[in-house]
Amino acid sequence: MSMRQKRFPIFNTYVDALTMDETIEEVEKIIREKKPVQHVVINASKVNLMQKDKNLTKIVNACPIINADGASILWAAKMLNIPVKERVTGIDLFLNLVKLADAKGYKIFLFGAKEDVVKKVKDIFCRKYKNLNIVGIRNGYFSPEEETEIAEQIRDAKPDILFVAFSSPKKEYWIKKYLDIMNVPFVMGVGGSFDVVAGVTSRAPRWMQEHGLEWFYRFIQEPGRMWKRYIVGNLKFVLLTFKTKMRRGKYKW
Repeated sequence: MSMRQKRFPIFNTYVDALTMDETIEEVEKIIREKKPVQHVVINASKVNLMQKDKNLTKIVNACPIINADGASILWAAKMLNIPVKERVTGIDLFLNLVKLADAKGYKIFLFGAKEDVVKKVKDIFCRKYKNLNIVGIRNGYFSPEEETEIAEQIRDAKPDILFVAFSSPKKEYWIKKYLDIMNVPFVMGVGGSFDVVAGVTSRAPRWMQEHGLEWFYRFIQEPGRMWKRYIVGNLKFVLLTFKTKMRRGKYKW
């Protein structure tokens, strides 16, 4: 089955019914083709943002790979009869691609987070992967006037993979704006993944990940900052799913 046959409409966007292994195979094809590609994942929060942000929707829908990051997407897919069987979370794909880069000799660039965090991430990866080629790092704090210079710095480093650790929708907008200038084959937004690798924040235990409770773990860590995203946002997403099901019925494939 081709990539296009594995892409299904969901809400006002799409989701690719790819496993982790299939996603990695597609990334390798992209790197071999050497044409700049933006990757994206969707979760409840991003789908909620896309209901109001048409430009974000255009950016996401133009990406050749749209993975199901959140357990919420798997739940909605099941409700709408969309055959998505596996989560491909941003952080797990990120870590798998770093491992792949070590094995295949791909060059990577780390962009985002605080200076001490991105340096620590580099040190951790270089200790773990002896053949890993990190061709550049850059913190995520800059003025608008510096943006083109940063994109050119990334271009000149000639990475095969760029990881951008911004929050949404900033990372989607930034990557889209500078994708052609950077000329990096595979560009992926990784949100707060650098902070997790560096130990600044912790990830939910495996059992919570497997039961779709990763969002709750993040919520109890920072309830003051996360209540709107997860409590209000998840409720909005559930209502959107039921409205979509009532309006269109189950999708037929």
